[in-house]
Amino acid sequence: MATEIRLPNLGENVHSGNVVRLLVAEGDVIAEQQPILEIETDKAAIEVPAPKAGTVTRILVKEGETINVGDPVISIEEAEGEAPSKAEPAPAPTQVESRPVQAAPPPRRQKEKEPEPARKQAPEEERREPVWTSAPAVPPPPPIEGDGKRILVPASPSVRRFAREIGIDITQVKGSGPSGRILVDDVKQAARARARATPTAQAMPAAALPLPDLSRWGEIHREPFTSVRRATARQVAAGWSSIPHVTQFDKADITELEQIRKQFSAKAEKAGGKLTITAIILKVVAAALKVFPKFNASLDMEKGEIVYKHYFHVGVAVDTPRGLLVPVIRDVDQKNVIDLAVELSWISEKARSGKLTLEEMQGGSFTVSNLGGIGGTGFAPIVNLPEVAILGVARASLEPVFRDGGFQPRLMLPLSLSYDHRLIDGADGARFLRWVSEALEQPFVIILEG
Repeated sequence: MATEIRLPNLGENVHSGNVVRLLVAEGDVIAEQQPILEIETDKAAIEVPAPKAGTVTRILVKEGETINVGDPVISIEEAEGEAPSKAEPAPAPTQVESRPVQAAPPPRRQKEKEPEPARKQAPEEERREPVWTSAPAVPPPPPIEGDGKRILVPASPSVRRFAREIGIDITQVKGSGPSGRILVDDVKQAARARARATPTAQAMPAAALPLPDLSRWGEIHREPFTSVRRATARQVAAGWSSIPHVTQFDKADITELEQIRKQFSAKAEKAGGKLTITAIILKVVAAALKVFPKFNASLDMEKGEIVYKHYFHVGVAVDTPRGLLVPVIRDVDQKNVIDLAVELSWISEKARSGKLTLEEMQGGSFTVSNLGGIGGTGFAPIVNLPEVAILGVARASLEPVFRDGGFQPRLMLPLSLSYDHRLIDGADGARFLRWVSEALEQPFVIILEG
């Protein structure tokens, strides 16, 4: 009797995925838990195992197709000796695992549930939805009803402008001021109501700008978004539109640190890792987060609270063929630099091979993005919600620095810190970045203060 195998539950808040690769063909005899296809979700490629053994009679999906949890993927004839199962009324939750890339042991993990970005959206955040056209110098005329008459809305020009900037139709707002006058708080309340009505809607800014017919000017071709690109666009748009960003820049003199790194690189390679500047920065950042706890927090605007985290899980942005992924290294404060070098090598390779799990990309409290291997003199990274800060690292270069009465060639590392200005003031940002720079210049600072 033929039995349909359906796409199992892939994890929390994951409802669909793209079929990247079929691992079986019609007529194949498969064993229980044998991978049958590879699915790409928002940020992870997952191999889906067969819950039972049998012979594949039909393939019900195609490579490149988007399927939902519960959709049938293959049909099998169960192996003899097994009782045929009844039709599955709903997909049974199945623990989906991905194959390890290296023999290195996985990092320690703490079970936690990261707050969903949609639930972290707050009234003040609604004020900062992306505005893609310049606001007019003067307020536009009041809206016109269907019969051609203008609707007279009792609101000041500043309130009208505020409503327009956050996408609220002021004619639909009920005023609470004298004689029904619409106040800023009324517009905020309308924004809250809209957020509650569509809690999971986080539209990409480009959706508000339909493209013209670009083929008028020459040949074009189109490619659909991958799941990774779609998730990246959604996440950075949420961070950019919800967080008032400030970015500060500094440089660290890592001349002596580079000599130490080269001196101990062989020891890290012997342990199975590579002693990069990123591994060292991870340790420095973990120490800095203890000195400056605001940078290891999240904002709960709905409850009006600052959520301080007592764990130090640092995300590391990794450039992969599928797009930008941010695996999280847990308990950075409890590991030495050699341990971090080994784990960083292991998890970066796992990211590039598309074998990261969703759990391995959740729960970060701070992010480091190092573009030094590619180049550039600096950049302003976007904060990764629900975190409040991110450190950008560019390529180190030799520069003439005036020291001890003369210019000397020094290896200078450009650093940039983007942070949420609602929680972190400019002075705090400058102190944090200077502390990180000094810790890289004089590692003893970590022992002394970290």
